[in-house]
Amino acid sequence: MIIYHNPKCRKSRAGLEHLKGKGLNPEIKDYIRQGITPGEIRNLVIMLGIKPFDLVRVQEDYYKENLKGREIQEDDWYNILSENPRLIKRPVVVSNGKAVLADPPGKIDELEI
Repeated sequence: MIIYHNPKCRKSRAGLEHLKGKGLNPEIKDYIRQGITPGEIRNLVIMLGIKPFDLVRVQEDYYKENLKGREIQEDDWYNILSENPRLIKRPVVVSNGKAVLADPPGKIDELEI
């Protein structure tokens, strides 16, 4: 089990606490500090069953100032998100080849863990 986690994010911390409250000790991927590849993002999108744009935090200043209103191809989002990981919604929890966007943390319970 992996949690794509931003320790500065309240929602991400709540997701991690939810997992720990269930007695689980997930691998923590601090994708802001450690980075995340376009391929990893593509895999997350596939496991989540969403389009790349659905993973974008549109409230971020970078999005508003540089991307809002632009026509961006789906494949280009993987590079954009990799280069600007703060734009990725969080936390994402992966287990047994499936993933959920754990906002609210109770969404984690949809995974078979």
